[in-house]
Amino acid sequence: MKKNQNLIELRHIKKCYDGNTIVTEDFNLEIKKGEFVTFLGPSGCGKTTILRMIGGFELPTSGEILLNGEDISVLPPNKRPINTVFQKYALFPHLNVYDNVAFGLKLKKIPKREQDEKVRHALEIVDLEGFEKRSIQTLSGGQQQRIAIARAIVNEPELLLLDEPLSALDYKMRKEMQLELKNMHKKLGITFIFVTHDQEEALTMSDKIVVMADGEIQQVGTPEEIYNEPSNLFVADFIGESNIFKGRMMDKRKASFCGAVFDCVDDYEVGTIVDAVIRPEDIEITTSGRGQIQGKILSSDFKGTFYIVLVRSGKNEIEIHSLKNYQPDTVVELYIAPDLIHLIPYDSSINHYEGVITAYSEEKGVHVEFTDFGWDVKVEQIFPNGKLINKNGQPITIEGLKVEASFQPSIAQLSDDAQAGVVQGRIISFLYVGDHYRYTVRSKSEEDYVVDDEYLWNQEDFVSILIPKEKVTYRVWDGKNKKL
Repeated sequence: MKKNQNLIELRHIKKCYDGNTIVTEDFNLEIKKGEFVTFLGPSGCGKTTILRMIGGFELPTSGEILLNGEDISVLPPNKRPINTVFQKYALFPHLNVYDNVAFGLKLKKIPKREQDEKVRHALEIVDLEGFEKRSIQTLSGGQQQRIAIARAIVNEPELLLLDEPLSALDYKMRKEMQLELKNMHKKLGITFIFVTHDQEEALTMSDKIVVMADGEIQQVGTPEEIYNEPSNLFVADFIGESNIFKGRMMDKRKASFCGAVFDCVDDYEVGTIVDAVIRPEDIEITTSGRGQIQGKILSSDFKGTFYIVLVRSGKNEIEIHSLKNYQPDTVVELYIAPDLIHLIPYDSSINHYEGVITAYSEEKGVHVEFTDFGWDVKVEQIFPNGKLINKNGQPITIEGLKVEASFQPSIAQLSDDAQAGVVQGRIISFLYVGDHYRYTVRSKSEEDYVVDDEYLWNQEDFVSILIPKEKVTYRVWDGKNKKL
């Protein structure tokens, strides 16, 4: 029988505050022994909350946290073989380095000789041997961070949690400590769980990255998988720089976007709407005649090791990372190799909302109430042949029937006039998709609406959404959940 290699298992974890504020729901994750795992995501995505639940500083509302197969969900922190390094190192300023590092050992009443050996070994690992008598106040930020790590590892935990421990360091020190932590992980052989919102940090240090947004896992994979094969547009946009273009499958392994047809490695059914993701460093500027599209240089800015070159091709603005400088208005060709084009099928679950028919009149048609709005719809838009009958030709009692409405992001429009649209909310995220922006607007009821708009709005802008109801697709279901 194969032994379970998972150190930590999170099963159906739900966390609520104040009874109704849901931070995360049905969160599931497995972490193997000895892995360096990074929780990566924007502020407020729930990554620190998950870390604190693993450490015992927060309790899950429901679900299980298993350590070596044993449920530790309600165990206090001091009963778990887990140590945490916090963003603020929480060192004791009145104690010297030795006493800070030995603090946990003293609580366990470890003999003095054994304490000395363990402290010496821990300081050796963090390259601060000989610092035992130094005052905490005399140490630099980087040295204090190492002492915090030494204090954690001296207890020989099975699991080390690191909650953005490098955020207070300057850029150069962060770089050095990233390598130090990676080397420490190799030396110690224990499991690290690291929390950060810094994509480069995650890519540099991790064996496995867990990308999170809104309390949900977006993708789990190696740094190479996350970067080269993002599972959705959030990951593609959040990890590094990406060019994203709306396209369509034209033939086997052929996709159309940017006004041209490209050979691809990914393959989907002909006609499938896709988003093509191309990294800026994967686009070649050429004048050899082999480029798939032509464009004009808009700008070329030096960034130390490369130039960020912006090219306009039709309505699309394309970012390229090039070792060569180009003059504005230069006409160039762009070549993209098939294996450097990553296709993501359009998310068909976007903009699907359930409503209920509450009334009917010959003059207005049927009235449908959704969570955020209600409107009158012509009978023929909802019912087959425009008649209030089912598939068997029998009359339908329509009040109370469930309606599913869906629409493409491209048919909607944003407005700053609160009275103009049927839905109001705040922009929680957006990304640039070739020749327009794709916005996610969250209403007061926590419903999300995705809208394509050519104009640039800011995150947190309060907007209303204009949705032409005649362009919305409807489906009606009977009481047995069958389509009429």
